[in-house]
Amino acid sequence: MAKMEFRDLKKQYQLHRQAIDEAMRVVIEETRFIGGPQVARLEERLAAFVGVKHCIACGNGTDALQLALMAWEIGARDAVFVPDFTFFSSGEVVPLVGGVPVFVDVDPCTFNIDCGSLERAVEFVIHHTTYRPRAVVAVDLFGQPAEYDKIREITERYDMYLLEDAAQSFGGSLNGDRTCSFGDISTTSFFPSKPLGCYGDGGAVFTDNDEWADKLRSLHVHGKGGDKYDNVRIGMNSRLDTLQAAVLLAKLDFLEEEIASCERVADRYTTLLGDAVQTPHILENRRSAWAQYTVCFKDRNERDRVIKSMNEAGVPSAVYYKKTMHKQEAFRDRQVEAVSCAVAESLSERCLSLPFHPYLEEEQIGLVCESILRGIADVRG
Repeated sequence: MAKMEFRDLKKQYQLHRQAIDEAMRVVIEETRFIGGPQVARLEERLAAFVGVKHCIACGNGTDALQLALMAWEIGARDAVFVPDFTFFSSGEVVPLVGGVPVFVDVDPCTFNIDCGSLERAVEFVIHHTTYRPRAVVAVDLFGQPAEYDKIREITERYDMYLLEDAAQSFGGSLNGDRTCSFGDISTTSFFPSKPLGCYGDGGAVFTDNDEWADKLRSLHVHGKGGDKYDNVRIGMNSRLDTLQAAVLLAKLDFLEEEIASCERVADRYTTLLGDAVQTPHILENRRSAWAQYTVCFKDRNERDRVIKSMNEAGVPSAVYYKKTMHKQEAFRDRQVEAVSCAVAESLSERCLSLPFHPYLEEEQIGLVCESILRGIADVRG
């Protein structure tokens, strides 16, 4: 058996080489590497795919989040609520614009933001600090949309913005509506391993608000006004390269096919592992984009033994995330500690992501599961 890939981008390219090569060839021949027509075409297709009025492509998913906060003018004395179990950038962007992150706990089954913890954190900030609640960053972790109906009720009651961080969920849906349509502003990432990934860094911002869209288009190109030498605000340099837009246009054509294949792989994993570990729980009326397939063990010792067993079998794995946000050194003096995040801390000790992609073969799935079950047996006896 060939070496197993954690996310097999090589196989994806081999299967779709002709379309991807042709898309890149056109860009190279036209030599419009920045701001070529493929970028505008991609923005139009992404907006239509998601079902919103505006899409602004940018340099990466982190910039997308920061651009949203800049459009809302989040700054000093503003509190932004972020799940404690997520990638660093979801919280990093808050102090970058001058705000303060408030980390809240997550649901033990979906790993997405826990609305009870969120509301307790908001109340703490109101009654025990001088900060004002301004926004919630709702992360669609590992591909599953968060509970936006409940989150929206909280943000409206406390007059806060809702920022959907769909970096891992592009292509997923909730009640038939696609991710990147649930926030006042929504963002995604096109990092290569994402459900829709380019061949470098890339991201996008989505909104139905015309005023914010105009502001975002200015902010992501040095705060430009009528032309690039007319600067009306302080912005940033965050353009999506034309080559990356071309790759994404080609990949968008087979995104649905890949997600459907991921669903089949996920079902197979769940069937083989469901009695031994905690497998992903997808809530009703949701479709996950399956950025990862993540299981949980009884404790860290069991996870470590399983990782050892997988390594011995030549099976890759990854721990997302080894350290919760509120424990990151970078946030030590830059956060409001409002609530306990015990679930997030437990998940960081017990979770493990398995090899997962649309092209995983039955023999490979079997090898993964056998190595996991063997590691569990070594611990449990």
